[in-house]
Amino acid sequence: MSYIEAKILNKMAIIAVVGLGYVGLPLAVEKAKAGYKVIGFDIQEKRVDLINQGVNYIGDIVDADLKGIVDNGLLSATTDYSNILKCDAVMICVPTPLDKYHQPDISYVKNSCLEIKRYLRKGMLIVLESTTYPGTTREIVMPILESTGLKCGQDFYLAFSPERVDPGNKLYNTKNTPKVVGGITEKCTEMAAALYENVLEGEIHRVSSPEVAEMEKILENTYRNVNIALVNEIAILCDKMKIDIWEVIDAAKTKPYGFQAFYPGPGLGGHCIPIDPFYLTWKAREFDFHTRLIEVAGDLNSKMPEYTVERCSRILNSFKKPLADSKILLLGIAYKQDVDDMRESPALKVLEILEQQGARTVYHDPHIDFFDYNEKKYQSVSITKDELESTDLVIVTTAHSNIDYKFIIDNSKIIFDTKNVLKSFSSNNIVKL
Repeated sequence: MSYIEAKILNKMAIIAVVGLGYVGLPLAVEKAKAGYKVIGFDIQEKRVDLINQGVNYIGDIVDADLKGIVDNGLLSATTDYSNILKCDAVMICVPTPLDKYHQPDISYVKNSCLEIKRYLRKGMLIVLESTTYPGTTREIVMPILESTGLKCGQDFYLAFSPERVDPGNKLYNTKNTPKVVGGITEKCTEMAAALYENVLEGEIHRVSSPEVAEMEKILENTYRNVNIALVNEIAILCDKMKIDIWEVIDAAKTKPYGFQAFYPGPGLGGHCIPIDPFYLTWKAREFDFHTRLIEVAGDLNSKMPEYTVERCSRILNSFKKPLADSKILLLGIAYKQDVDDMRESPALKVLEILEQQGARTVYHDPHIDFFDYNEKKYQSVSITKDELESTDLVIVTTAHSNIDYKFIIDNSKIIFDTKNVLKSFSSNNIVKL
């Protein structure tokens, strides 16, 4: 057993987590709760300061957990990458967005690796968790680290283990979700797996290479993207045929095999499903392969905000009211229920299109008090009788649970429910997607 293996198993290893967002901070907290000393790295000084004060900013973390491990000296944060010299293992959890051409932007991964390279030493374990295209770990990360003269699999260990974070999920979290691990060599895989097994409750599933682990993550989210696109298309057809799509889905999911329920909505949001399939579309071009189904699904889902606004216009027309100059209240600006995460939220696109067509928009979200979008500031309005009575149309764009929907139904002219959150209510002023 090597020295680093013994440190990992005995929880004497010091763990670095690079990137303290929705993925990195929960991972850092779980490792510290397991007994490891953890140093978090982030380029945002505000995040670093909050962590060092024991102040939480991620909804899925228990405030007391963060405060406790900071006070006990198990978790600290810094912007100074030279502190990697103190660490035995480094987890990279930085963003991997798309650029304006829908091509992967892996600059955060590259920059992190260039910083790690400066302090890389023999025996260190490096694990990339950021979602990316197959080949990133071997083709991008490994060459940067090996440019030090150290050899991967001999002098240091490198693996890919995709994050599986679902903000707001009450059942599955960082600790109990199964983890996939694929290393450059078998030894790399075992080193990474040993660390995760010492921290997490979920199964650690080993695969033969980082490419398999990278691809499986893309498959997870592409599967959801494609199936959501299918149900969105069926929803549009059901609207034309005067069939209730929600009743159709409820009926279909009574089948105990061969069907998994997916639901339509105003579009896709979040940090994974709208973005990750395009990593694969981009990479496929290298092999002269056209991912037609993925691209069609992406196009279908991206058009749902436009379809939502078109439905709003039709609803208002039925009341002899034009969309232009109508006051419209969006219920929810977060991308999913009961979280404060706005990344890629379809509600933002709906709001943007409504304003482009001359509507006067306001929003209410119990989790997001204010935000900036397209160089304009927005603030959540209070749900009052006067506010609702002065509104021409209410759109349910996020299915938050802590909203008094009965009050809204009783005091609104018309409600367009894109999330089926009002399914238990019977009222003539409700229109379903």
